[in-house]
Amino acid sequence: MNIKYFKLALLSCCRKKYLKYVQLVMFLLVFCFPCLPVRADDWSLNDKDGVRYTLSGLHGKWVIVNFWAPWCSPCIQEIPELIFLQKQHPNLQIIGVAVMFKSKQEVFDIVNKKNINYPIILGKDEVVAAFGGVESMPTSLIYSPDGKLVGSSEGVLTRVEVENFIGHK
Repeated sequence: MNIKYFKLALLSCCRKKYLKYVQLVMFLLVFCFPCLPVRADDWSLNDKDGVRYTLSGLHGKWVIVNFWAPWCSPCIQEIPELIFLQKQHPNLQIIGVAVMFKSKQEVFDIVNKKNINYPIILGKDEVVAAFGGVESMPTSLIYSPDGKLVGSSEGVLTRVEVENFIGHK
């Protein structure tokens, strides 16, 4: 269940005098226990062209969600590796999430210059927060074909690392 709908359901069934307690419980669940498992189909991302991607909709494929920034040279350095992986592995879907950019055009310029062949999401703060935040750039999250988060990588992700990982799982 989406946390927004869960909160609305709780708030609608509670009397006003209990509202503060319900809000406190919600705060504790969302912010104090971020390690609680999140269902695989909880995220939904719309790319720069308006196409919607959900993890449940990609069931049966390996999924890499790659957070990158236009000003980040290691991020730009790994793009050719990700392009290669997307082209060579039909059982893999890469989704790039551009963050901390000055303008959309800055992102579009890199996408066009590098001929990126995978979807690009224009990530806002809430997108990053939905994935638990990002400590460094680039950061990649790896999901198995059954939708479980099975790995993460901070720093440049190479095709060899990805191929070794998905080949051994």
